[in-house]
Amino acid sequence: MAQSLAKILLHVVFSTKNREPRIPPSLQPRLHAYLAEACRSVGSQAYRVGGTEDHVHIACSLPRTMAPSDLVLGIKTASSAWMKGQDDGCVQFAWQGGYGAFSLGQSQLPGLLHYIGNQQEHHRTRLFRDEILEILKRDEVQHHEEHLWD
Repeated sequence: MAQSLAKILLHVVFSTKNREPRIPPSLQPRLHAYLAEACRSVGSQAYRVGGTEDHVHIACSLPRTMAPSDLVLGIKTASSAWMKGQDDGCVQFAWQGGYGAFSLGQSQLPGLLHYIGNQQEHHRTRLFRDEILEILKRDEVQHHEEHLWD
């Protein structure tokens, strides 16, 4: 091929430091919009961003020339600084050190968009910890549970 082409879809998820409820419901829509814009600023298409008071999910594309770790580091760094500037209650805001980035096919995208859009309802009956463990099991990601939580 004379041209380099790629469409890599990711489900990215990360939590606030120690999973503390640091994202007030009143700020969630603006944070989600900011995260989508942070994705777009590096050439990633953000399909949907959602979450709760202690974590976010992002359905996005991975730019052809970027590593997943660089994408996530960029959006976490920018959004952490943005959160700290929102109000006095957010000055201690921080994301956890790690993240999850899971690949998906185009046919799986509608299901993921629905899942992300229903995070508030989903977490009325399910803990973030259980959600992550289920994703890791489903995607057969080898891990050590003692290193998942900071």
